[in-house]
Amino acid sequence: MTTVEHPIECWLTDMDGVLVHEGHALPGAADFIAALKRADRPFLVLTNNSIFTARDLRARLAASGIDVPEEAIWTSALATAQFLQQQVPGGRAYAIGEAGLTTALHDVGYTMTDSDPDYVVLGETRTYSFEAITRAIRLIEGGARFIATNPDPTGPSVDGPLPATGAVAALITRATGREPYFVGKPNPMMFRSALNRIEAHSETTAMVGDRMDTDVVAGIEAGLRTFLVLTGSTRAEDVDRFPFRPSQVVPSIADLVGLV
Repeated sequence: MTTVEHPIECWLTDMDGVLVHEGHALPGAADFIAALKRADRPFLVLTNNSIFTARDLRARLAASGIDVPEEAIWTSALATAQFLQQQVPGGRAYAIGEAGLTTALHDVGYTMTDSDPDYVVLGETRTYSFEAITRAIRLIEGGARFIATNPDPTGPSVDGPLPATGAVAALITRATGREPYFVGKPNPMMFRSALNRIEAHSETTAMVGDRMDTDVVAGIEAGLRTFLVLTGSTRAEDVDRFPFRPSQVVPSIADLVGLV
């Protein structure tokens, strides 16, 4: 375990694989969130999922027994909208995605258009349209800048993996020769925007995640203390394959309740 000079005052945590799995709360998840609230610790639940609004995700977590306030949920769609608002305030976007993305863009003053947008913004949807992808390709070739909410190539479903934002972004890149700028994990920008949202400092903030290649690496690059839980994607035997290490590996988030 890495020696840390500063106490942990704020927490960031991933959602899928840390708090929930396939709609069910993981052991200790509800207790961990309750402990954060009792201790009045600033915290955010982070997710690369851009399909749902924060209100939707709050309801889904509540259904599994985890009580997270809407304002404590930070999605890649919200981070993307904030980034675009900072880059081109009041801009125009052609968006491929669900309500989580379009609502976030509207809320920062963006106008949705399929004619001469500043940006093509690609998010996740369960119903990718060939026509929409074709329009995106033509707009990018016409000069629109290409943004994607996250690089995840697949998403989970009860029937198995589904193609997600990263896979469709690769298709558009192959057709246009233009790489998107990915805002979500593992881009540490999403972590820095989260820190700013709760007025936290990196040296006193910890990140809890289940993936070495997104949660942990982005946390390290953002200067956070990192905890890897083994209830999601990364297995214990996989950790040594990476050229970086988390501050600590624990079986589940239940093992972190005492640190709050």
